[in-house]
Amino acid sequence: MSRIFRLTILFLFSLFLVVGVTADEGMYPLSEISRLDLKAKGLKIDVSEIYNPDGVSLVDAICQVGGGTGEFVSADGLILTNHHIAFRGVTDASTPEHDYLRDGFTASTREAEYPAQGYVCRITEAYRDVSKEVLGVVTDAMSAAERSDAIQEQMKKLATEAEDGRENISCEVSEMFPGKSYVLFTYRIIRDVRLVYVPPLAVGNYGGETDNWVWPRHTGDFSFLRAYVAPDGKTAPYAKENVPYRPKRFIKVSPKGVSDGDFVFILGYPGRTYRHKSADYIALYQNTILPYLSSRYDYMIETMETASQGNRNLQLDFANLTKGLANATKNYKGKLQGLRRLGLVDKRRAEEAQLQKFIDADPALHAKYSRTLDELRGVYKEYERTALQEVIASMIGRNQFIALLSSVMMAVEKGDVTGEKATRMQQFVEKQYGLIHRDTELEFLATLLLDFRKLPADQVPASVIAFTGEETDRAKVLARVREAFLKSAIATHDGMIVIMNWETEKLAASTDPFIELVRGINVLNEEIIERRRTRDGELKRLEADFLDAKMAWQKKDFIPDANSTLRLTYGYIRGYAPADATIYKSQTTLRGLVEKNTGEEPFNAPAQLVELYNTKNYDKSYEDALLEDVPIGMLYNMDTTGGNSGSPVLNANGELVGVNFDRAFEATVNDYQWSEDYSRSIGADIRYVLFVAKYLGKADFLLQELGVH
Repeated sequence: MSRIFRLTILFLFSLFLVVGVTADEGMYPLSEISRLDLKAKGLKIDVSEIYNPDGVSLVDAICQVGGGTGEFVSADGLILTNHHIAFRGVTDASTPEHDYLRDGFTASTREAEYPAQGYVCRITEAYRDVSKEVLGVVTDAMSAAERSDAIQEQMKKLATEAEDGRENISCEVSEMFPGKSYVLFTYRIIRDVRLVYVPPLAVGNYGGETDNWVWPRHTGDFSFLRAYVAPDGKTAPYAKENVPYRPKRFIKVSPKGVSDGDFVFILGYPGRTYRHKSADYIALYQNTILPYLSSRYDYMIETMETASQGNRNLQLDFANLTKGLANATKNYKGKLQGLRRLGLVDKRRAEEAQLQKFIDADPALHAKYSRTLDELRGVYKEYERTALQEVIASMIGRNQFIALLSSVMMAVEKGDVTGEKATRMQQFVEKQYGLIHRDTELEFLATLLLDFRKLPADQVPASVIAFTGEETDRAKVLARVREAFLKSAIATHDGMIVIMNWETEKLAASTDPFIELVRGINVLNEEIIERRRTRDGELKRLEADFLDAKMAWQKKDFIPDANSTLRLTYGYIRGYAPADATIYKSQTTLRGLVEKNTGEEPFNAPAQLVELYNTKNYDKSYEDALLEDVPIGMLYNMDTTGGNSGSPVLNANGELVGVNFDRAFEATVNDYQWSEDYSRSIGADIRYVLFVAKYLGKADFLLQELGVH
């Protein structure tokens, strides 16, 4: 029997015929792990090995880092995560002369490990339910805005009290169900994180945006970092005398990897899902917010690519923003395709119609929930009216010139620019002007101002109208923006510092066009904040009732939406059939990478990697026995979302077999709806991680630290 025939038979068997090994929807909080019958699903270790509130477990080896997840893989604080998680750190360390982003970074000694500026590592230490304490401050007499404020203030108060001034500890109250349940999490904080090994861009981002959110995938999206603390074990910023952090637990690497059909699970920090939201919430994002953001991000990427063509310095300056925007806009397009294909809005509306019938048929439920759905629709109808105004205002607020000027004006108005604070702000202003690319920021601003002008007249700030005049032509508006900038004090960092030293009266009387624009935007933002206070308070009450009614109707409890707290999800290595006449296997190989290789970005595999494949001059222990090749990517039916980037993929014995980094395009809609049919996540096989580290990175020291020989 040929190898290809055997693989095909096994694949079809695992895809269609395996009985009793289905995954379940759910990103399970720590409190739910002990209730899961994971042994029946394939787990071979005791569930207390995963989470043990009275002892050490795998949970203690998981951290939140760089906006994603990482896992400790050695006793000396070595962290495995994604290349795209380390992307900002390695980009900041790169110059055209030392292009670590392009060429990769290897620290063969501890002394050579490079500080990842701005990275913070958070480790979950404990949690407790504080729902009663949070909701105990709410009274029936409160307005919606007062209710929102009271809950937020109580959450902050409880977190502050729990921290109790401990310098290594951060506490945070997370909302699990809106207006229903709240949990206080305690985190250990580590502020010295360093780059250890980052593969070349042609490995870590192989396929670029063409392959992003796509399967089959041949990307080595992994990197190694290390956490450091002061010699006494306390949290400390970067210092030469710091020592590697000693985690309570680290995860053992399994160099045997996985095979199709294997049970796997993930521990990580998924960001946000919206599965318990109403049809009107989904409709708002499908019809208004996601299309606008996707369009604007595409425009911003194109603008930066055009401006930086042939200029490596500028490409490095733009790299972090471009990658983030590209990732987001493709995600949004996937969501839109999925929402429309599923007809999810119509399905939710039909479901809510059935829920209303159920409520109306029960006198007790009718008395309590009869108006809930109508009132929810009313809140979202009002939100829809001003949604684009809020999005555009937020984007203008992130414009680098506007954000910096707004900060300076706020400090002047508060009288907060004296002594040490004035010195720090001046240094900050000077640093920011060294980073801002003037032409692109002004172009972005002009486009957003035009977007404002397209809104209903009562939603456009007078300062925007004054700034743009009656012009609606983009080129003419951009010319007005550039002209106003050159006349403004903010045209130079010296001018911005002059503003910083003004008296409040002079600032209030200024007719500088940028100051007047920011003043008007700030007034609008205050209105938006008040609007959101009321909306948030209303939604907390209504969504709590909505969930209670749904649970009564469906006669079951729900798993809370993801909210950046530690979760578990489980499933199986499994392919899928996403479209007519299309069947995808669950693993990719080095052969597939070479077949894609064109020698040009984004399919420009390192020559050494291609040579290794052609000559087979490597240790065959890196190969999969069935595939007879080095495995690269793997596909599984686990429930993941943003924030799970870098999460460890663990086998039935709790050993590391891969690192999660993406979802299939069809699974971007996971945030709203999970399905066994199309929800697939993507990881890098640990064998490829080890293979690249050894042969391209010459990082045998890493393999030794991992205990892999």
